[in-house]
Amino acid sequence: MNTPSFVIVGASLAGAKAARALRDNGFDGSLTLIGDELWYPYERPPLSKDYLQGKVDRDTVFVHPPRWYTTHEVDLRLDTTATAIDRGNHLLTLGNGEQLPYDKLLLTTGASPRRLPLPGADAHGVYYLRSLDDSNRLRELLHTASRIALVGGGWIGLEVAAAARAAGVEVTVVERSPLPLQAVLGPDIAAVFADLHRDHGANLHLAATLAEITTCDGAATGLRLADGSRIDADAVIVGIGATPNTGLAGDSGLDVDNGIVVDPALRSSDPDIFAAGDVANAYHPFYSRHIRVEHWANALHQPDTAAATMLGRDASYQRLPYFYTDQYELGMEYTGYCEPDQHYQVVVRGDLQERRFIAFWLRDDRVAAGMNVNIWDVTEPIQTLIRTRTVVDPARLADPDVPLTDLTTPASSRTERDMN
Repeated sequence: MNTPSFVIVGASLAGAKAARALRDNGFDGSLTLIGDELWYPYERPPLSKDYLQGKVDRDTVFVHPPRWYTTHEVDLRLDTTATAIDRGNHLLTLGNGEQLPYDKLLLTTGASPRRLPLPGADAHGVYYLRSLDDSNRLRELLHTASRIALVGGGWIGLEVAAAARAAGVEVTVVERSPLPLQAVLGPDIAAVFADLHRDHGANLHLAATLAEITTCDGAATGLRLADGSRIDADAVIVGIGATPNTGLAGDSGLDVDNGIVVDPALRSSDPDIFAAGDVANAYHPFYSRHIRVEHWANALHQPDTAAATMLGRDASYQRLPYFYTDQYELGMEYTGYCEPDQHYQVVVRGDLQERRFIAFWLRDDRVAAGMNVNIWDVTEPIQTLIRTRTVVDPARLADPDVPLTDLTTPASSRTERDMN
């Protein structure tokens, strides 16, 4: 019998975790992990948090120590690109022309930063943050720059702003919405983050339209807004979202729609090809719809499901979306999912001014999502509220004297963050 050959494209957190899940679950065939960077697979959250601020060493970001891949007979191909999939012959073509046969193929190709389509965007001194190399460059920048302009008030942008202020760099954030994060949090909760950054000395230009990145001799010198005002800066950092890396999948004829379309078992439209992590637009049984979430938790946990399915076992990814952020003294965990462009009632338990609270997003008096800020050990009770679709009394939900576990079936309170 021929030894089965599994190939993973994308030496990311998801790719490395999938390789481990396959070996841990008894796969003893040929296993190849392909990545287009020179670095061993690493985790991305530290790149905009502790690593960017110099609080942890580089080795702490790697998923496994280098010897793990040798010990577990994983053929790790770094600085290597995959250029084509021949689905009919089960062959993966690499950038050097080599063709790798596969029985099962997992795509963990992630996402890429959305580029700013404006004059000056290609100038020297314009930075993006996605890779370890990007974070290394920003670490150096925060030691040399005296002022930066940051385009985009999303999670990554605000984390970078916090790191810059911690380094003593003057920061100006330009955001087209009336408040940073307003599209995902609503005005009341978004205002908490706006005030947080103002309190730490960041300048916010909100409801602003960017006209160009100003340059001199090919180097960025700041921003010009549509109203004619200018923001001078030593460098410009752009954080306006990301797009899934679906080129390889799309070129091979796989179903692609805001990511690689996969079922709950993370199987694509080709029964021998799978996807996990940022690139996967997976059908979620709880929500009865496809969801693509660019969060660390998906990259961490989806590989277990993908590996089980690749090994012929029944599996279904049903974890609720989860992510976290750390900015200055504010720590936050968010659990659940709110459908875009839908109205939700926001209920707050705690004090927004003190930045110690839990916010709940309700639809039809049922909790769709919850966000705990500087309050811990509540993720599982929040998950239970969501999963049970319990009809809640907003007044009791807002009352800190009413334990969350009293609103539903009791649940333990270890956070997902603690479990990992």
